[in-house]
Amino acid sequence: MRQLLAVAAGLVVLAASACSAPAPPRSAVPSAAPTGPAALPAPTGTHPVGTTALYLKDTSRPDPWNLDAGARELKVTLWYPTGRRDGRRAPYMTAKESELFLKRSRITGVPYDTLSRTRTNALEDAGPAGRGLPLVVLSPGFTKPVSTLTSLAEDLASRGYVVAGIDHPYESYATTLPGGRVAECLACDSDTDPGFGTGVVQGRAADVSFVLDRLPSEWDGAEVIDRSRIAMAGQSIGGAAALATMVADSRVRAGIDMDGTTYARIPRSGFSRPFMFMGAPQHVPGGRDTSWDRDWELLAGWKRWLVLSRAEHHSFTDLPLLAGALGIRPTPGALPAARSAELTRTYVAAFLDRHLKSRRRPLLEGPSSRHPEVAFCPASCGRS
Repeated sequence: MRQLLAVAAGLVVLAASACSAPAPPRSAVPSAAPTGPAALPAPTGTHPVGTTALYLKDTSRPDPWNLDAGARELKVTLWYPTGRRDGRRAPYMTAKESELFLKRSRITGVPYDTLSRTRTNALEDAGPAGRGLPLVVLSPGFTKPVSTLTSLAEDLASRGYVVAGIDHPYESYATTLPGGRVAECLACDSDTDPGFGTGVVQGRAADVSFVLDRLPSEWDGAEVIDRSRIAMAGQSIGGAAALATMVADSRVRAGIDMDGTTYARIPRSGFSRPFMFMGAPQHVPGGRDTSWDRDWELLAGWKRWLVLSRAEHHSFTDLPLLAGALGIRPTPGALPAARSAELTRTYVAAFLDRHLKSRRRPLLEGPSSRHPEVAFCPASCGRS
């Protein structure tokens, strides 16, 4: 299942990842002078954003990748509304995580701590504010840390959501665990094995269910969460994991798959909870990945299938926003980084507002002149 993911409009080979097109050879990757540390776009909601990290250990099961570990360890990053407006901005990655990420991605010509100097918007360890807030779980693509979804997470928190981003250790280039231990990507050695994708999404579904079990007792701020309103979104295999989690855990009321080939089998009896596919042109009906065609017919409830023209596999993450800091030129004609971030934030928030806050969002009813890049499938899009 080796499929190569590219950073910044498909240019730099990052890793084996579900649902991405092969990147050009290394020699074909154009580079430019780095622009200096990146800064994530400001959140669009009304609330300041706080963030904190939790470390959880599931002693009921072994780690699927590290045979020497007797329990599954998880890192959970929380983003949420806060009453504080001043304080230390949370780091995007540690220097060691940045180093391992860039080395494994074969990105050279910039200091290895470059990504650790990315400017975020959330205040580290600020206390949460509010009550009855919906919870959104985020799961990243294969080899990527959940920090690559920070722009989306900060924006949702500023709009009044609690966001729980899960790092799935040994499936990412680097995950820092308690005591300064760094879990590197052991799963990267197995991604061509038969049934790899199915196994990953089943494991992630178990990770999410465990986090939902433990979050109320492990996070001091958990009283702000309304546990009857939970959704999940993810990119690439993290999006596939959103569907797998919903099949396995009825607590997740709604889900979004951002450009991920799906592996979980939907029951033939139907699946009535709201779900949205949002992807690049490879995910038009009858396109290269047919898993969405298969699953679309089995989604019996509210559903949408959106395709963003000129988007690429990573357009739903922070990676295009980091391209300048890494000295990478975007692909000519690709959806600009700022626009892809805006569209991702806008449509994800509209879906969650509708299904977790019961707010009408006409944006989801059909094509918009304000967002001509977004096609509603299968009615208004075809094979590209």
